[in-house]
Amino acid sequence: MDQITTIYQAVLEGDAAGTKEAVTVALQAGLAANTIMQDGLIAAMAEVGRQYESGDFFVPEMLIAARAMSAGLELLKPLLAQSGIKTTGRVIIGTVKGDLHDIGKNLVGMMLEGAGFEVIDLGTDVTPQKFVDAVNQRKPQLIAMSALLTTTMSNMGNTIKALNDAGVRDQVKVMIGGAPVTDSYAKQIGADGFAPDASSAARLAKSLVEA
Repeated sequence: MDQITTIYQAVLEGDAAGTKEAVTVALQAGLAANTIMQDGLIAAMAEVGRQYESGDFFVPEMLIAARAMSAGLELLKPLLAQSGIKTTGRVIIGTVKGDLHDIGKNLVGMMLEGAGFEVIDLGTDVTPQKFVDAVNQRKPQLIAMSALLTTTMSNMGNTIKALNDAGVRDQVKVMIGGAPVTDSYAKQIGADGFAPDASSAARLAKSLVEA
């Protein structure tokens, strides 16, 4: 089995230690960091997303596969930065003000990394102003907001309003997700897209950035 296949299998099986080891071996063998990322890690996460959507994988499998991918990616990040590899795009991600849930957000963040995005995670309980500041400082192409409570969903709309008020709304695409969130709610508050789960979030993010 070649090195890329070993990395791919390790991610699929959620074997973080195996992924790190396989990435290390591949680097020592002279494989380019970008090749390892694209053909090993990103290809594996695309397959994980496919298996999740077909019902063969569930959230726990997806989570451990994403953790394995992240373990491999940590080794590649400094090399990718050195070689000036262009990322798919830069995403600011966060759970909105008043909401402390982060499992869904973390999984989306890992799936976005697995799709080649640079992810800046603002954490939970993120105020509209903090999102605005992050847009000004980090110049992302995309904001991904999460809410798990119906009581905090309104802060997604408040954040979009804050982006408008600050004059930066046209600089970024905004996608939202979380258990109570719907496509019609996304349209109502003026978001650019809604994703029901982490796998479709990665696809949506790519389509928004490429649009």
